[in-house]
Amino acid sequence: MISRTERRARIPCTPRATRGFTLVEMLVVLAVLGLMAGIVLARGPARSPRLETEAAARQVAAALRGARARAIASNAPVDVAIDLAAGSVRVAGMPARALPGGVRLAMRTVVGADGGRVGLIRFAPDGSASGGRIDIGEGGVHVVVGVDWLSGRVSLIDAR
Repeated sequence: MISRTERRARIPCTPRATRGFTLVEMLVVLAVLGLMAGIVLARGPARSPRLETEAAARQVAAALRGARARAIASNAPVDVAIDLAAGSVRVAGMPARALPGGVRLAMRTVVGADGGRVGLIRFAPDGSASGGRIDIGEGGVHVVVGVDWLSGRVSLIDAR
């Protein structure tokens, strides 16, 4: 059996001054972390034209698909208005939803309003639609949201 004194002799003792961190070391670390946080926050959030364009296309496609489902469920026509100047999508009876900033919109459709500033796509109770094509792009990235007039099917096409 090992005695208490022998056990203490085996454990190396360090002087009390070398254990832990000094106040100066802690302040230096906090200053470096503060500088790094300041640089990251001053730079702002990272933007990606591809991500913003794809997010806008998915948002438009979701609104169109929801309007088609609502037209079928309610057995009544439902209009989707796409405001090209403001960059927003509005399904009839609901508030407009703004698309991510900076994306350019262009639209080809049969039904229109407000002198070409707002495009309309109308979904019929049988699921068909007036049809149309919405071009969404920013910074060399281009995505097309298509609505088939016969079936009302909404499709996303990455037009690189």
